[in-house]
Amino acid sequence: MKILLFGATGMVGQSVLIECLRDQDVEKVVAIGRNSTGVQHEKFSELIVPDVKDLSAHEAELFQFDACFFCLGISSVGMGEEKYTAITYDITMAVAELLARLNNNMTFTYVTGQSTDSTEKGKVMWARVKGKTENDLLKLPFKAVYLFRPGAIIPMNGVRSKTKLYQFFYTIMRPFNPLIKRVFSKSIVDSEMIGRSMIEVVRNGYEKPVLENADIIALGNNASNHSQ
Repeated sequence: MKILLFGATGMVGQSVLIECLRDQDVEKVVAIGRNSTGVQHEKFSELIVPDVKDLSAHEAELFQFDACFFCLGISSVGMGEEKYTAITYDITMAVAELLARLNNNMTFTYVTGQSTDSTEKGKVMWARVKGKTENDLLKLPFKAVYLFRPGAIIPMNGVRSKTKLYQFFYTIMRPFNPLIKRVFSKSIVDSEMIGRSMIEVVRNGYEKPVLENADIIALGNNASNHSQ
């Protein structure tokens, strides 16, 4: 399978990239973003662009991909709804609408979050915006759209958060990760499982478009058998 990856320098995106490079069914990964990942691998290449929202000049390079793993995102902390919407909704939909036109057999996966508001009417701003993004993605003519709603995410395989405060807590809590995952299995998933489960929905599909923690873990465990 041939994969487009957005958000490859973020914590989730880094993990998804690692799992793509490990998986024997993934033959090609192209990361699209403003900054280089620094990763070198025979299956991997990058398209560095000044504005991810406008890929019109690169349409010829975006054909014949089997999947898009959209892991680009930002925290809503301290951000107004207009700015958060511009980043979370507008960029996602601009990319998705272009890819749906170019690749009608593509599977599109989007990392959203636990407690996303599908009604778009709740009091929590980020949940409403994510809910609208989910709803509008499902309307696009992709082969399939899968919405990943992890709760808290534990970084694995040396992956680091770009947010210094988050990384500080991840470092402190690392010795307790196995216990945390057992006790809070319904609200916590590790980054490795997200990457594996994304690949699995492209490979074999899934019974529903919205994947909560339990779905992500189950799919991730199944996909582990395909690692190189």
